[in-house]
Amino acid sequence: MFILCVVMKDIFSKFAAGCAHVTGHPMAFGLSLSLIVIWGILGPSFHYSDTWQLVANTATSLITFLMVFLIQSSQNRDGAAIQAKLDELIRAGDAENRFVGIDLLTEEEVNRLRATCAARAKGRAEDRAA
Repeated sequence: MFILCVVMKDIFSKFAAGCAHVTGHPMAFGLSLSLIVIWGILGPSFHYSDTWQLVANTATSLITFLMVFLIQSSQNRDGAAIQAKLDELIRAGDAENRFVGIDLLTEEEVNRLRATCAARAKGRAEDRAA
């Protein structure tokens, strides 16, 4: 069961990355716009029936539902990559290592750290001005 979950996770990750690449392309927007125009043009042929509207509503609902998961997967991957890069910059530089991994803290703990950083920045600005 565990192996199946790992394999499915890998397949989904690759699929989500591929979908994000394809759907983020200008051609995908053009294709979507073309489908909307075709659907609108076909309206009179179907006498603007309930079925004509239902097809569009169902298709857009399903696509939107699935895209939410793909977008979230892409954002999770991008966020983790950015966090790893920032952690490495902190670790390699002169910054305090206590900032490595702050993405795992609670919102309240992060706000305290932000306030501390803002106070330090303000203190340095005042030192330079003097």
